[in-house]
Amino acid sequence: MVDGITKTFGSVVAVDNINLEIKQGEFFSLLGASGCGKTTLLRLLAGFEKPDKGRIFIEGEDITYLIPNKRPTNMVFQNYAIFPHMDVASNIGYGLRKEKLSNKELHHRIDHYLELIKLSGYGNRKADQLSGGQRQRVALARALIMQPKVLLLDEPLGALDKQLRANMQIELRSLQKDVGITFVFVTHDQEESLSMSDRVAVMSNGKILQVSSPDELYEKPENEEVANFIGTINFFDATVSSTNNGICSLKSKYLGMIQTNCKNNVYSTGEEVLVGIRPEKLNLHVNKP
Repeated sequence: MVDGITKTFGSVVAVDNINLEIKQGEFFSLLGASGCGKTTLLRLLAGFEKPDKGRIFIEGEDITYLIPNKRPTNMVFQNYAIFPHMDVASNIGYGLRKEKLSNKELHHRIDHYLELIKLSGYGNRKADQLSGGQRQRVALARALIMQPKVLLLDEPLGALDKQLRANMQIELRSLQKDVGITFVFVTHDQEESLSMSDRVAVMSNGKILQVSSPDELYEKPENEEVANFIGTINFFDATVSSTNNGICSLKSKYLGMIQTNCKNNVYSTGEEVLVGIRPEKLNLHVNKP
């Protein structure tokens, strides 16, 4: 849980009084354009930045001022940082070196995560013998083998080509379901966040504009900025002519009289409103249907 977190850099407010609750075991995305504050918020969760005010809790434990290696989190970056002088197995098991494990237990854990990321038999390969997608999976396994409560991912698919990125989206979501760990995923890519996430927080100028499921974000944006950022939409001005049983009759300069569902909102006759229509919701008819 994030409680009233604020972070400034000089006169720039990077994260502005954010309150956020992420459910245990969910795939949660922070979505926004460059400079919106999403990566700063992730770095605050990781402990790489300290907040000016506010608190951060994981499963009830206040971790606001814990150093990164004392937090129950791990992080995967866009730059995989795979050690080139080590083979795949040594990379994955690197974090376990300080654990007092027998060789049998160590190799068992490494083999388990190699199987989980579908790289069984690749343990002896070096990094330069792997594709970009395989390196990304090794980085994921190295983070997951430490069994963090929360895995933080900073645009981890950004360095991959389009086709490989699409494949990795499916694999990443499947992996998250298999391990059951909370994923907090930062991206500027709408398609990535909407296709993988249980919930998405849309950010702009250091603030969270809306937190919803992908379907709700697309179908029920709470404001113009969210509607415009998610997908393609056409806006036009209209005036409320009447409301009856959750149906609003609107008068538009360009479309004439139209009706729309407004049962979740309260509008007054004569009120000026902004109407948004997704292109795929439009049907053209020669005659009035």
